[in-house]
Amino acid sequence: MDDDITMKFLQQLLVIDQNLGTEEVKALKFLCSDLLSFKKLEAVESAQDIFRLLMAEDYLNKEDTFILAELLYRIRCHFLLQKIGYTKEKVQENLQWKGKVSQYRYMLYELAEDITSDDLKRAMFLLRNQLPKKLTNMSSLELLTFLEKQDLLAEDNLQILEKICMDISPDLLKTMNKYRMERVSLAQQESNLPVEAASFSHYRHEGLFHSGGYARLLTSAQEAPIKSLGSNIIDSHAKEFGSLQQHAESVYFLVASQDDKAVNVMHGLSELSQEQPAKISNPESKTEKLMTYKMDGQHRGYCLIINNFSFIGALQKRRGSCKDADELAHVFAWLGLDVKTYEDMTSEEIEKLMQEWQSMEEHRDRDCFVCCILSHGESGSVYGIDEQQVPIRTIMSYFSAIQCPQLAEKPKLFFIQACQGKKIQQAVYIEADAQNPDLPPIQHVVSSSESIPEEADFLLGMATVDGYVSFRHIREGTWYIQALCNKLQLLVPRGEDILSILTEVNEDVSKRADNLGKKKQMPQPAYTLRKKLIFPVPRSPPPKQLQ
Repeated sequence: MDDDITMKFLQQLLVIDQNLGTEEVKALKFLCSDLLSFKKLEAVESAQDIFRLLMAEDYLNKEDTFILAELLYRIRCHFLLQKIGYTKEKVQENLQWKGKVSQYRYMLYELAEDITSDDLKRAMFLLRNQLPKKLTNMSSLELLTFLEKQDLLAEDNLQILEKICMDISPDLLKTMNKYRMERVSLAQQESNLPVEAASFSHYRHEGLFHSGGYARLLTSAQEAPIKSLGSNIIDSHAKEFGSLQQHAESVYFLVASQDDKAVNVMHGLSELSQEQPAKISNPESKTEKLMTYKMDGQHRGYCLIINNFSFIGALQKRRGSCKDADELAHVFAWLGLDVKTYEDMTSEEIEKLMQEWQSMEEHRDRDCFVCCILSHGESGSVYGIDEQQVPIRTIMSYFSAIQCPQLAEKPKLFFIQACQGKKIQQAVYIEADAQNPDLPPIQHVVSSSESIPEEADFLLGMATVDGYVSFRHIREGTWYIQALCNKLQLLVPRGEDILSILTEVNEDVSKRADNLGKKKQMPQPAYTLRKKLIFPVPRSPPPKQLQ
């Protein structure tokens, strides 16, 4: 019986090996660099070789195949997970507890994925004095591996890589910036633990810097407010973590280089409060309170995500939309909202869902409401999968002060990503402008001096201005939603209000273009907000983009 199990296990490995190409094998080698020695990995020619090495080190066996599932998930070969009894969702659930690939290693892999061939040529030119004379060509993963072997790159030595990224493409710094901020936030949370807690080296041994490992520590310290970076934590952990002061200053440098405001992260971290936005200089100021929506309740609110991917009829599948939906779910959950995702809904189902959430009594105890719709669309409407249109105005009207009094005077945010998708490789879609002259005028409630307009407290974020196309990458998702998620993660910890964040999103998307540099896009927010909307700074670091 045991022999049969062993044979089945080896057959599974063989099938996976047969489905992996040369590039996937190189990716596996790189992701295993912290688990297996460079010398052993140099001899690897196939996935089978990697499997043998992992089994020899007891990372992989017939009883425990999670390391293989993690690796396949990391390189996005999700279709092979079923060969060893896993699904994408199952890997995600277990990643933070069982993951072996370090955050550092995965950060480098993500960075390599974003480096274009032109970027690579420029990087090699900048490093020409460090590279072997005879070396004329290498992949981005091979370049990173070479830098590590030459001791020019390590977990606590990213300066050279940062300088290269700054010179060849500053956008690459976003991935590194996220990683550095997570490390600072991790050590910051650790400083709140009692002295009796396990030592830093123990946490590191337990995989704290592995994928999701920081989440275990953050969960245990969940009730601890964010404090300033104390000198005691810097001194006690300097040997294993490097100088925390230097890391935080590096984060400041990266942020400042991408943002003209040059926010001092070190100063900001010391003042961030869990229940108060960092931007409020005097929390007791009545005037300041009147200018900001109340966002300190026990429950932040609900976030609905409608992801229409597969349509009945002529409309194409919206490849890349699942990436958007996953990113939105992670980011809004990080912001404290209860996320509910719905997939492939008809026009009738969309309206029925809005009616159900309109009458939700739980809204009374929530601070806000968010609704994200990802679909095909026409000007002023989105499509259900039955290819029938639902007016955006109709969707929003369900949550007006009259129709949904539970949300009266509370901010209601709608983000619309509507896709027309004529080509799979370059999906093109038309988005609606909130300022449609054909729509009925705004109604008002005049019951008393304390009443507010029925349509007050709304924000509508559109991917593009009315009548123009916007773009969706078939793997990386849409320009707008990805920019929105990135800016929320970057700017909420700085205490920026939602309109300032959306202005940054406009700037980000407006700078993007297709490969030929001819196709552009301009998002447009429309709003009737009466106050500033500032999300409280989350306790945990921003979510890592895993999809």
